[in-house]
Amino acid sequence: MADVIRRDPRIERIARNRLHPQHAAVTAVGDVRGPTGLLRKNPHAVGFIGPNGIKRIDRSTKGSANVLMRRTGQQAATQTLELPLHTVETPDYLIAVVVDLAAGRLSGHDKDVLGQAHQLMAELDGQGAILAIAFGESRDVDFGAAGADRVLHLSDYTGYCPEQKLAVLEAIEAEHVIRFWLFPDSVQGGADLGRRLSARLDIRAATHAWQVDANTTLCRGGRDRIDWQRSTPRLILLAEECAMPISDSRHEARPIAVPVIESRLTLIEDLGPVDVDPSQIALGEAEFIVSAGNGVRDWDQFHEVARALGATEGASRVAVDDGNMPRFRQVGATGTWVTARVYIAVGISGAIQHLQGIGQCDKVIAINMDPGCDMVKRADLSVIGDSQAILAELLNLLGADEQASLAATEARHVA
Repeated sequence: MADVIRRDPRIERIARNRLHPQHAAVTAVGDVRGPTGLLRKNPHAVGFIGPNGIKRIDRSTKGSANVLMRRTGQQAATQTLELPLHTVETPDYLIAVVVDLAAGRLSGHDKDVLGQAHQLMAELDGQGAILAIAFGESRDVDFGAAGADRVLHLSDYTGYCPEQKLAVLEAIEAEHVIRFWLFPDSVQGGADLGRRLSARLDIRAATHAWQVDANTTLCRGGRDRIDWQRSTPRLILLAEECAMPISDSRHEARPIAVPVIESRLTLIEDLGPVDVDPSQIALGEAEFIVSAGNGVRDWDQFHEVARALGATEGASRVAVDDGNMPRFRQVGATGTWVTARVYIAVGISGAIQHLQGIGQCDKVIAINMDPGCDMVKRADLSVIGDSQAILAELLNLLGADEQASLAATEARHVA
């Protein structure tokens, strides 16, 4: 009888009463990992309780733990709390994190790897610092908010140039005390560059690692069906959601001097980007997505708009269940999590699962007839009206712009 789980009426009453002072402690849920080892988010834990006891949800993704919402009468004011600044003057060692910086911004994968670096540093003796190494152009990237104490940003290393990047990493290895090298195990470049450095430094790297401490590392293998445990090496390629990103402190992100690099013969030449059919790009890698929901009635028109814009097509779960779009085009927590720079939602009301799937998108544009739907609240720009008429006008504008471009090209040839 001692093993029988008994209900506690008092705990249940506290859980139902959001105004109770112990409500947050009773309902708090720690990190939960799914069967694949990835951290899972609780969709019911979204939002915060306002002063009047009503649950509020900030769908703009601009609000976080450092934003305090206060309501005074009929006016609302936003006050930004200053996070503590973490500084390291003379570090004993460095933990180097080579970020992908895909499309000029830190991805969620990059931030997870930086969070893992802080977990490793907390287990080591001495005073360490996190060094973020980035190649290529950036777009207003805040390395300090992501947890970087030192930054080496080489903006002139654009395109595919693994030999030059590898020379930089070798120079850093020679000039600094590097305790760990961390890379995102991704197709954006981290997987390739990490394996190249592993071969050059003669280190047997840990790949697709998802649980790491200073002594042991757990790697996922066998098509994510089995785990391999091994001692933690100096070079680790980390899977997504390996650790929580930094959110409770800010770091100075002090630039370091560019290391002296020996001249090296380049065997690979980057001839520049080539045109790719947007329909062949996976949703998880797409930068521009046009997604359709239950509000789309003319599907031929929707496909034509996606082709004209050069965007990858997506869909809500309702559109997929109705058979209008294939299953691999579904966006959301039950489909594909996307990180597009621009996401256009056409006729999508905004279920919580869909909003979770587009949480990392930079700019969200909503086309909907309901000005009070959740997608409109989440969007950075909203167009209220019939989607079919709006898409038709968009096609007219695209056609006029194309004709103007052709006319300008012909005029230059004649001149």
